[in-house]
Amino acid sequence: MAVRLFEARHHAVLYQKYRFSPSENLQSLIFSYFEEKKVDPIRLAVDVGCGSGQSTRVLAAHFEKVVGTDISEAQIEAAKQAASFPNVSYHVCPAEELPFEDGSVDFITAFAAAHWFDMPRFMKEVDRVLRPHGCVALSTYTTDFSMHYKDCSERLTEIFTETRDLLLEYADEKVKLVFAEYKEVFESVPFQDKRRVTQILDKIPMSVSGVIGLFQSFSMYQAFLRSDPEAAKSLLQKTEQRFLDTMGVCSNETQVEIRIRSVCVLGCKGRQMENPAMTQ
Repeated sequence: MAVRLFEARHHAVLYQKYRFSPSENLQSLIFSYFEEKKVDPIRLAVDVGCGSGQSTRVLAAHFEKVVGTDISEAQIEAAKQAASFPNVSYHVCPAEELPFEDGSVDFITAFAAAHWFDMPRFMKEVDRVLRPHGCVALSTYTTDFSMHYKDCSERLTEIFTETRDLLLEYADEKVKLVFAEYKEVFESVPFQDKRRVTQILDKIPMSVSGVIGLFQSFSMYQAFLRSDPEAAKSLLQKTEQRFLDTMGVCSNETQVEIRIRSVCVLGCKGRQMENPAMTQ
């Protein structure tokens, strides 16, 4: 069963403002895999669960046409309002009901989204719409973020982790797929040629206010906010002040570095491997 947690307009605004694009090393892995597998001509990529379009726009330089899809009208509206490219368009639809003909899509992606889908139904759609030798890349960042600034990185990471752990009490059941590093997602890919990569490390520059905004964009924070608005707001206010006090600065625009680890499941339709599916 699919889960719908990102549909409020205010949440879409937060998502557009604070969620970062797919990280550099993750992009490199995905596009290298696609280059290895592709058969010309390359025409259509579909970014499923595209949210406010950060990941969709990354695909624009690599394909003739890119379509971002999301079940949330508010997210798609936010994506359409952002600066984009002439070959990028957006469509409101469930991940399990993609509006494309059989065998018409070259590449399907989902960044930090696949764990919300009804996986058996989504994979049937992936198999249906991908053409022979088409590829799928399903990725997410894990929950083990670290935060770095001068000589207080360890303490900042402790504060970040404490806040994250409090929010995890409000996480949806589907987040367990992230905790398991997409093992179930990998197992559900209906192609023999597939792999799961779990050690994709990247560094994201961000202001302290951006870190707080990132927390606000999480579905688990939004669940906390609905349950106890004052407590949720107070938690992030205190977290921000703890960051600033630890860093010895006054401005929440002070830049820090967030280090993330991503996992990615990759698959190619209709091509046989000499070895069994592998995990790295």
